[in-house]
Amino acid sequence: MSKNNVSLSGKSILGLEYFNADEIQLVLETAKEMKNIINRDIKKVPTLRGKSIVNLFYEPSTRTRSSFELAGKYLGADVINITAGTSSIVKGESLRDTLLTVEAMGVDAIVMRHKSEGAAEYAHQVVKPAIINAGDGAHAHPSQGLLNLFTIAQHKKTLKGLKVAILGDILHSRVARSDIWGMRKMGMEVHLAGPKTLLPRFLTTEKGLFVHDRIEEAIEAADVINVLRIQLERQKSGLFPSPREYARIFGLNRERLAGAKDDVLVLHPGPMNKGLEISPDVAYSDHSAIQEQVQNGVAVRMALLTLVLMGGKNLEINA
Repeated sequence: MSKNNVSLSGKSILGLEYFNADEIQLVLETAKEMKNIINRDIKKVPTLRGKSIVNLFYEPSTRTRSSFELAGKYLGADVINITAGTSSIVKGESLRDTLLTVEAMGVDAIVMRHKSEGAAEYAHQVVKPAIINAGDGAHAHPSQGLLNLFTIAQHKKTLKGLKVAILGDILHSRVARSDIWGMRKMGMEVHLAGPKTLLPRFLTTEKGLFVHDRIEEAIEAADVINVLRIQLERQKSGLFPSPREYARIFGLNRERLAGAKDDVLVLHPGPMNKGLEISPDVAYSDHSAIQEQVQNGVAVRMALLTLVLMGGKNLEINA
């Protein structure tokens, strides 16, 4: 299961900037086995029997929280969900006290989403259970970055040397940051495009990144296009003129898609604003792997939970 004795046993998953290429490859290889479990009639295996996991979400989520919950349950773990609106958080309980309360219950891992950048790192310093970052502000979303890599590898059979275009709101996107870290570590060429108001300035000095004013330039001969969700709440800040103007200048449609390779793969982290950052005919085209990303997300999160809590050794995945 392990490669060159690489192990994630007992480690917190805070961001792909802390991963090396071998660790990423270990997750992707483990996810292949986990995807086989998802496709079976009986999905329950005893890999994490006796382990307990808490999903602690301070922000709304459908895909990430549900897939982490299913990942834990498919592996036989006990999984509890805690959301901000239905816990003592609404009474003013601090993050530290909530973490200490959860730790006192004897849990083995805490999957956490929080609106503040660095919240997962803080949790890692406060409590002993492994912390898996399910999104902290605009900083990182490592499991999304890994599932994107896994989806690409499933289709392209390799990652090194592929050209990837990431389009849209890079500035506020934790997905974009995790993609950039992970893709560059795996030898991929990353091209970014979007309104200048939505592109961080530091990107222009980052080695190995290519920033374009026009998305047509980023898309040209691309193997993969990852379209980011436009956060409509940002539009009120005047970062682009209007949704209609954004769609006209920066939206991915059939005409623009034609500039990529014939077998280009289209990704989107969801939920989509169809007709804004991506047209419906592209979202549901043969090039799209958007729905497949959802299933792959469960497989990758199963892999992460297994590797963190079991270390990849003596796995019972055939029961």
